[in-house]
Amino acid sequence: MKIGRGLMTLEFRVQHDVATDAAPASRTAPRGRVRRVIDHLAARRTAAQLRRLDADLAELADLQRVLSEARTVVDRGWIQHAWFAYLDDRGRTRTASSAAATEVAGRPLVGACLVGAVVDAAGGPHAVHSQPVQRSLDLVWHALAAAEGSPVTWCPAPDIRMGRVRDLTRWNDSAGRTAEQVSGLLLTAERVALQESGRVAERASALRAHSGGVPVLG
Repeated sequence: MKIGRGLMTLEFRVQHDVATDAAPASRTAPRGRVRRVIDHLAARRTAAQLRRLDADLAELADLQRVLSEARTVVDRGWIQHAWFAYLDDRGRTRTASSAAATEVAGRPLVGACLVGAVVDAAGGPHAVHSQPVQRSLDLVWHALAAAEGSPVTWCPAPDIRMGRVRDLTRWNDSAGRTAEQVSGLLLTAERVALQESGRVAERASALRAHSGGVPVLG
């Protein structure tokens, strides 16, 4: 009887030990795969965020170029109460408002207001609704109306954006306004773009540091 009980006890222990040893392996493998999937998805998200930030930096550099060229346009010839001054087929100077801006396309430009200078620098009248024009004007309005050093509000509602364009037009057409003041406002807008670039670069640097240098994934 003792031998029987001993054999039974030994058999029970062997079965128990085998089951106990096998259990961790069956639980650990799925956890490892899940962890790898989570890490991979996190790396993809981080890489996508970094690509967006890099694209923002490239865009801000382009906007600075547009604003600098707009200053050159103003320095060549600045006007009030119209967007553009151009030469017609007979060499006479004509003016065009925003409604007739497309008439300027392909004609020699001899002057522009604040908004017209930005439009011309960003590609001309056909590009008036393009993102470079709209975002450049966002920067100019911010330089005029917002507190210095505050973040720029991008992509306002269409009616708000149109109101801001009217603000810039009224400012340009105010009595006593000078070309030097208009050029100075554009220069301030360039500084605003530079400040925004600094903010974006800081976010990108912090993200890279937090991720430990996550590689860009496809």
